[in-house]
Amino acid sequence: MVNYQTYVGTYTDDTGDGIYHCKLIDGEMIDSRLAATVENPSFVAAHPHLDVLYAVNEVDDGSVTAFEIRDDGELDRLDELTIGPADPCYCSVDSTGSALLVAHYSGGAVSVLSLTDDGRLDEPTVVEHEGSSVHPERQTEPHPHAIVPGPNDEYAYVPDLGTDEVLVYSLDPDAGTLERYDVVSVHDGAGPRHLEFDRGRGRAYLVNELDSTMSVFDWSPDAGELEIVQTIETREGGEGENFPADVHVHPSGEHVYASNRGHDSIAVLECSDEELTLLETVSTAGEWPRNFALSPTGDHLFVANEHSDTIVFFAVDDDGRLAPTGGRLSVPQPVCIEIVARS
Repeated sequence: MVNYQTYVGTYTDDTGDGIYHCKLIDGEMIDSRLAATVENPSFVAAHPHLDVLYAVNEVDDGSVTAFEIRDDGELDRLDELTIGPADPCYCSVDSTGSALLVAHYSGGAVSVLSLTDDGRLDEPTVVEHEGSSVHPERQTEPHPHAIVPGPNDEYAYVPDLGTDEVLVYSLDPDAGTLERYDVVSVHDGAGPRHLEFDRGRGRAYLVNELDSTMSVFDWSPDAGELEIVQTIETREGGEGENFPADVHVHPSGEHVYASNRGHDSIAVLECSDEELTLLETVSTAGEWPRNFALSPTGDHLFVANEHSDTIVFFAVDDDGRLAPTGGRLSVPQPVCIEIVARS
């Protein structure tokens, strides 16, 4: 029987203390408690095969921490490493569990760390970005905001908010190396932030922070290339400040979701072979929805409202639309939700 544990990354400069743990049972997150005290674990990612959780520490020296997941859900510190470039804001693990990939927002760089057989961290390879774009405050220098292994692990994709580009790297997880392979330009002032793939449709969906849009790409699994085919807004009306943060594809591949900070909503978009259509935006019943997560079966969605100190629960209807369940969980400054399957 598979049970699901949930880990919540937070900011610790105000009310948060580290990584929080709760159980996922029947579409509810329950029993929230502090699992590990660590500074600014703003993004967490689980190893695909080991009971290990990785956290970036969004601090000036750009460190990362590895934790062993105990049977009771608590976290024991396994390893930690200072990488160098400032403010890592995102991490991911390739599907083989061979490498940890890290995006350093303020440091303007990405890094890759080979992982040992027990999940410990090897020395990093760091690649610095260059460039700028049109926004006079947010795009004066590179700001990589995510680094995502492609579905075949041959390439890694990096949305750079500061340069309006998605950089594509050849990835060698075993050697722990990245080599620049391609670059895809997004429209000026977009502010690329997070990206997710739909292997079934051969698509990639990119949420853009600075102009409330989503870019849709055709993805070539053989060549690893991206070709933009559509740009769509993530909210209706377009009035007021708004900064989209996260994007996820439903397990069915029929819907895509994005979080809107400022508008404080989740955008629900319907997929077809031709294009995306915005179905609705649903209030998150809180402020500044950062990261969110779909349950493994796709029947529930959980939103981290950073400024409200809450995680709010939604049911996902058969048509992809969201219905509030009334469920919520109190967690200080939640910014990342990672659901981990354990047998």
